[in-house]
Amino acid sequence: MTSEHDTIEQNAGAPASETTTGTAAGSPGNTNRRQPFPQGFLTAISTGWAERPESLPAARTQAPYAAARRAAVSAAFPGKRLVIPAGSLKQRSNDTDYPFRAHSAFAHLTGWATDSEPDSKLVFEPTADGHDVTLYFRERADRTTSEFYSDATIGEFWIGPRPALAGVAADLGLATAHLDEFAAGSDDLVVDEDGELTQFVSELRLVKDDYEIAEMRRAVEITAHGFDDIIRDLPRAIAHPRGERIVEGVFHQRARSDGNWEGYDTIAASGPHACYLHWTRNDGAVVEGDLILVDAGAEADSLYTADITRTLPVNGTFSDVQRRIYDTVVEAADAAFAAVEIGVPFRTVHQAAMDVIARRTAEWGLLPVTAEEALDADNGGQHRRYMVHGTSHHLGIDVHDCAQARREMYYDGLIEQGSVFTIEPGLYFQIDDVTVPEEYRGIGVRIEDDILVTADGPVNLSAAIPRTSAEVEAWIARVQGAAS
Repeated sequence: MTSEHDTIEQNAGAPASETTTGTAAGSPGNTNRRQPFPQGFLTAISTGWAERPESLPAARTQAPYAAARRAAVSAAFPGKRLVIPAGSLKQRSNDTDYPFRAHSAFAHLTGWATDSEPDSKLVFEPTADGHDVTLYFRERADRTTSEFYSDATIGEFWIGPRPALAGVAADLGLATAHLDEFAAGSDDLVVDEDGELTQFVSELRLVKDDYEIAEMRRAVEITAHGFDDIIRDLPRAIAHPRGERIVEGVFHQRARSDGNWEGYDTIAASGPHACYLHWTRNDGAVVEGDLILVDAGAEADSLYTADITRTLPVNGTFSDVQRRIYDTVVEAADAAFAAVEIGVPFRTVHQAAMDVIARRTAEWGLLPVTAEEALDADNGGQHRRYMVHGTSHHLGIDVHDCAQARREMYYDGLIEQGSVFTIEPGLYFQIDDVTVPEEYRGIGVRIEDDILVTADGPVNLSAAIPRTSAEVEAWIARVQGAAS
């Protein structure tokens, strides 16, 4: 889609088929939706507008934090020109796009979040003593240009007000320039094109600052309300043939009303679907007597996300077998939490959870070997059949944050003060798994919490969301009782 910068007066004499651009006028090469603009419209559209406010905002809360992050990037790449793109709109179908979400590195280094502009670029120009940093973006069009009224992708008549250079500069504490002034260089280091730069900006997020921690607390709070909403509406989910979609939709409403969006596709997996680790079809029934595994996280307007999983008995009470499995997963999660300590390897958290999983599955007679043999690093792993995923991942502006970090900084790295990560053990017994008793088949349980490492030890940011089997049963009774 194009952006016209000819004045209306120049456009006014053009043939009707040339006086519109962008998706408002139809896709390129397709004129069946294009409507000609009469001369009266073209004359009138550029006049009669009030002056735009000129007052500049104060710098937003995250501006100094973003400046400190940029300083770290600058120090790591002396003499290099660095480009961090926001990314572009992505097509959903035909002439519709997905909602824009800026690249995480761009948002982290600018402080620009839900209000960021597609195609923007943060550029570090090398100087003798560091870098001059400029944010390039497409400033709003003057109302005498056809872009203002005819371009459905960027025109303000279509998408609403767009920011001005001076306003964004004050808001973010950054120099700004029009995107038209940006010129790529042959030696540029570009995020997602250059491995070293991509790796560095990913590792920069391994330790969260005070602003990030506050935002993640906010995301967890929204998510907690979303889980309450799900429990309150479980009867409606039970009554619908695709009740998983009801659960997904209820959480979406909370995430959108109190935050920006979900941080990832919600998993609403009822019955045997809970055994599929990333079940996002969410098209199944929610049946009384089954468990429903809900893995959901609200994304705050800052783009920081929570990542919480709770497994709920649909009828409000765990069966004996469900409780045995559920309580084992709680035990594994508690063991992992107890292993969290500044200076220990991150992988220790996973090992602590797997010790419990191996021991319990061996006790239940599910393993062909002893727990000790299953835990052997070279020849073991038999227990992993029932939990194939890892126990923890870093969390932040991405649900799987810091994913481009080096292994020695991530899985083999040491836990630091300010680290935020999940603890999420599970047990999954597929509906057709003949290695387990029939009463286990089709049961999947995961419990996931978001953990902050402080100088005084680990803090479970999501501890207010009930976790134990007894707490979960009381939670369902309380929320549904209040709703009746």
